[in-house]
Amino acid sequence: MFHVFDKIVFSMAAMRFLSSFIEFSAAMLMLKYNRVDTAFKINAVLALIGPTVLIIVTALGLVGLAGKVPLSKMVYIGLGVSLIFYGVNK
Repeated sequence: MFHVFDKIVFSMAAMRFLSSFIEFSAAMLMLKYNRVDTAFKINAVLALIGPTVLIIVTALGLVGLAGKVPLSKMVYIGLGVSLIFYGVNK
């Protein structure tokens, strides 16, 4: 099926699979409990997981790019990620 040779790519994909499993499980729990207050609490937990996964996957990508991309471009990538979080929080 898929032949992954790069450990960083495999790790990034695995984190995204884990994230999707958590999101799907949360959706199923919301349907199971069928209460707005409980669904709201579950959604609050997901609000913590999403950015954490983004940071981890981005960090893995930066580790994978280290040595292949000049330092100046790495700074731009890091700045871009920082701006995403700044924009989301404002």
